[in-house]
Amino acid sequence: MKSIVLLSGGLDSTVSMAQALREGRVELCLTMDYGQRAASREIAAASALAAYYKLAHRVIQLPFLGEVTTSALVNREKTIPELTEEDLNDTRKTTATATAVWVPNRNGLFINIAASFAEALGCEQVVTGFNREEAVTFPDNSLDFLEAINGSLRYSTVSGVRVVSYTARLNKAEIVQLGERLKVPWHLIWSCYYDGETMCGRCESCRRLNRAMNAAGLVDRNRR
Repeated sequence: MKSIVLLSGGLDSTVSMAQALREGRVELCLTMDYGQRAASREIAAASALAAYYKLAHRVIQLPFLGEVTTSALVNREKTIPELTEEDLNDTRKTTATATAVWVPNRNGLFINIAASFAEALGCEQVVTGFNREEAVTFPDNSLDFLEAINGSLRYSTVSGVRVVSYTARLNKAEIVQLGERLKVPWHLIWSCYYDGETMCGRCESCRRLNRAMNAAGLVDRNRR
């Protein structure tokens, strides 16, 4: 099985990529730059991970997506919500965070770009990192979304490219456990909405990573 991997450099996409390597061959890793605050850190993390696994890596520039979105991930005049670990269990608060950082059709766009590469390069699948936790507030992380977009790709690709996420049925702690079994280099990942010297530890992405690391009995080397 040959794959194109959508690699942001974060927890889910990295572990999903590592599993794809266990299942078959990865032809190319793609990282998207749409002007998000963490773009430089995501690109650096994805590049380092690709080098670690000896994989080809390409950055796709999507400036128009940053221009049309009002997301706090892009618009630096807006505040990215900061949560406590307890807040992660409050659907009202996590829904508000999801609304603040939502980027219009981001995953749909990324997948279709990756599917074009997959069909051109003779790959059967696009690998992406979704998870069961965030599917509650991000519908484009859900199994229903995977089923729907695969239905679309049956028509938009002659070769029948499919999207696979090896982490979509797992929560974050289970993803960390899978990553441990796959010997993922945790020190190379970046799971923060910001582009600081270290991960902030306060945004939802950081909180979920830290909670998962603790639940799995690991020390998050990136936390400060």
